Amino acid sequence: MANAKYRIKKRKDALKELNGLVERDSNLLIIHYSCESFYNIKDGRTPRITSIAVRYFNTGQTISFSIHKVAEKQGKLDSIEDHYNELEKSMLDEFFQFVSTHINYKWIHWNMRDINYGFEAINHRYSVLGGTPSMIHDNNKYDLARKMVDIYGNYIKEHPRFEKLIDKNNITKRDFLGGAAEAEAFENKEFVKLHQSTLRKVDILQSVVERIIENNLKTDTTLREIYGFTPQGLYELVKENWGYNLFIFLLGAILSGIVGYIITLLLT
Repeated sequence: MANAKYRIKKRKDALKELNGLVERDSNLLIIHYSCESFYNIKDGRTPRITSIAVRYFNTGQTISFSIHKVAEKQGKLDSIEDHYNELEKSMLDEFFQFVSTHINYKWIHWNMRDINYGFEAINHRYSVLGGTPSMIHDNNKYDLARKMVDIYGNYIKEHPRFEKLIDKNNITKRDFLGGAAEAEAFENKEFVKLHQSTLRKVDILQSVVERIIENNLKTDTTLREIYGFTPQGLYELVKENWGYNLFIFLLGAILSGIVGYIITLLLT
């Protein structure tokens, strides 16, 4: 019983927080980025950043920062590898200029939580290149991947979870690259493909958020796993799902009719 109550509370808190963010969507951003695979790095340095995409939730407009765009502006498209640190620094200059004017916005992200992959990794990379990052406060970051565990539990049984979730919900994967494909694209210096994949992923993240809010995201989690088989769990199930509300209403109407019919027979 205690575990069920705790699970339901976490679910309600996560949904309340997400709904609150979307209700104030004029200050809501979605971020994702692509980088060099840290599994392929042999010298201990941090992964190079290749592209960053930031999407305004309320308008769908997306701002992007990428190696190849900077290289094009500087006339170095044919020699990106020879000038990578310089180009990466310029790209991150632009990104952190954007951050400085959106420092109090809320940032929805997917697993961007540590030095391997996350805000800290971007900050560290910029510092290594000689920049001073504008720091986004942790209270302004919303890790959708973690919150989905709070809402649904083990929402996708197979890995990679993100890709399987996309497939389950029939969300378009045009230009999408998985982890292995991203690593291969970086090795092949296909920076445009990496950029297009990053743009696609912020679009997908918005679709996932909207489906959670609308209560129609498909997952592998059963209703029993979400709500448990307790009075509180059943109450939350009925409250959150209109179909069950309708079922209860019809069941009540039927039972009321039966009881009324029996009483009529007894009185005649």
